[in-house]
Amino acid sequence: MLNESEKNLELLKRGFSVDVGIVEVAKRNEEGKVVRNYYEVDFIANRGNNKFYIQSAFAMDTEEKQEQEKKSLMNIKDFFKKIIIVKDDIKRKRDETGIVTMSIYDFLFDEKSIDY
Repeated sequence: MLNESEKNLELLKRGFSVDVGIVEVAKRNEEGKVVRNYYEVDFIANRGNNKFYIQSAFAMDTEEKQEQEKKSLMNIKDFFKKIIIVKDDIKRKRDETGIVTMSIYDFLFDEKSIDY
């Protein structure tokens, strides 16, 4: 499995500029006070007019882990592509919210994998 730096280098090699992002979510608690939570997006890959939000997960074998990995992506309010890359050799899928989950192998061996 690639570490974060190696995935960053792979995206740079493909011509992307790469940033790390923070998503701020503000909600009111029971007392009516605003509580802010911050969620990290592992990679924001930009190339021309294209932007991709990418989370990297070793495994998503429980519902809690799936929810954790999707939380930052679900709180991004634009329409750019959102992707989770996992270690497991899985079939690429898109969920009902539009988030794509793919294997690290698809990501590495197909340079256009995040484009479609």
